[in-house]
Amino acid sequence: MPELPEVETTRRGLWPYLENQVLQQVITRRKNLRWPIPATITRLRDQPVIDFQRRAKYLLLQLPNGYIITHLGMSGSMRVELSTDSPPRKHDHVDWLLNSNRLIRFHDPRRFGFMLWQPGDNPECHKLLAKLGPEPLGEQFSGDWLWHQAQRRSVAVKSFLMNNQVVVGVGNIYASEALFMAGIHPLRAAGRVSLQRYRLLAEAVIKVLQRSIKQGGTTLRDFVGGQGEPGYFKQQLNVYGRDGLSCKHCDNIITSKIIGQRNSYYCPKCQR
Repeated sequence: MPELPEVETTRRGLWPYLENQVLQQVITRRKNLRWPIPATITRLRDQPVIDFQRRAKYLLLQLPNGYIITHLGMSGSMRVELSTDSPPRKHDHVDWLLNSNRLIRFHDPRRFGFMLWQPGDNPECHKLLAKLGPEPLGEQFSGDWLWHQAQRRSVAVKSFLMNNQVVVGVGNIYASEALFMAGIHPLRAAGRVSLQRYRLLAEAVIKVLQRSIKQGGTTLRDFVGGQGEPGYFKQQLNVYGRDGLSCKHCDNIITSKIIGQRNSYYCPKCQR
């Protein structure tokens, strides 16, 4: 599933093609993705693009009267097509036609992504965004924030870090990598991690996300960026997907374990 760096890479790749443009029309090739596509979206005509933002793993296209909220799901991608005459491929479900004679095309083989509509000038009124925690690359996020949120919590620290009400966008890949970087065992109870170690963890989260965004995200299977390019952060992964291989730091064997219904990867020697 695309995580924060992949979504941010998509946003940055598409914004130069959306900036100062007019959304002339939205073409849909099916009535629903994960959920039905609202009729408001299908009826949009000649709407100036005001902004294109990211909140957690959601992409927010701001128009004069509201926002198109897009989620890439498990296999979705959004790409620029240089002509509105470009023929759609299988699983190309939605097109945003622009006055530049280009279009943004939403591709989703599994149809687990979605596009929804939020009227008004505050997208966080939408129920999917209303209870989200701080952005990990924003000013509110810190080790002190994590420590305060973790008090009296017995849940595994990895599950805690992936809780979108604690901090958004730290998915399975980057939680595993950040915990390794901070030297924290993913099964340690969140409430039993010290303030000092949470400060190290917050720094690790920020560092690993920034590095991944710089590399265009992590392509494990389906993800491509806004212009069809893969992400290259996979080559820098220390533990994720490396079970049975030697740790790059100590030569111990990387272990995998199911935590919160997700495969988790860690070094039993480097992480305590």
